[in-house]
Amino acid sequence: QVQLVESGGGLVQAGGSLRLSCAASGRTLRTYDMAWFRQAPGKEREFVAAITWSGGSTAYADSVKGRFTISRDNAKNTVDLEMNSLKPEDTAVYFCAVDRQSAFYTRHSYSPADFGSWGQGTQVTVSS
Repeated sequence: QVQLVESGGGLVQAGGSLRLSCAASGRTLRTYDMAWFRQAPGKEREFVAAITWSGGSTAYADSVKGRFTISRDNAKNTVDLEMNSLKPEDTAVYFCAVDRQSAFYTRHSYSPADFGSWGQGTQVTVSS
């Protein structure tokens, strides 16, 4: 069983940047497709970005495309999310998760129910 711990969140002004990191323990991440989700107060958890086990392919929600970049370092067992040009609507708790179905190339949607090993999340707050 893999345990995930997110870090790097904080308070930033609109237009600023943050880099989130997801560190794994208990098992290597190198065989897993991974994803970042976020959850704002009173809203459902939503997909942000995904990356294949090799890092060769990525996918993004339309709302973050062109501003966020997901990457991974399998040697360090980490998955990062670089966030630029942040907006107040990006305010949320950010989570990383393992794709339990390994369905990156066939997936039509990103339901949180298809992902697992959720960490505690890291809070990102963007002020206007």
